[in-house]
Amino acid sequence: VQLQASGGGLVQAGGSLTLSCVASHFNRYVMGWFRQAPGKVREFVAGIDWTGGSTYYDVSVKGRFTMSRDNAMNTVYLQMNSLKPEDTAVYYCAADESGRYIYTASSEYDYWGKGTLVTVSS
Repeated sequence: VQLQASGGGLVQAGGSLTLSCVASHFNRYVMGWFRQAPGKVREFVAGIDWTGGSTYYDVSVKGRFTMSRDNAMNTVYLQMNSLKPEDTAVYYCAADESGRYIYTASSEYDYWGKGTLVTVSS
């Protein structure tokens, strides 16, 4: 599976961005968004099951970020609102081919995109 994330950019604090991740194919994968800030470990942001009916968010983004998917388009989205400077990071989409649960550990994901940079200025 090949994943291509896009939509990153520079935004002021309080602003919004929508990230997209197009997959070469889905095949009932659980999808996740992770981020990695400079000098920090990669961390889970959000995940969605195959149907799109179940999502899970890290507490740091819950209520501000919304993850969704369009299986017909092989695409997942991350709508980010009320952005904060601490949201600045490279954002990665990932796919878990087991499709059983929305894991938060990066080691559970099998495929990764190259990432897109989000910079939030104060």
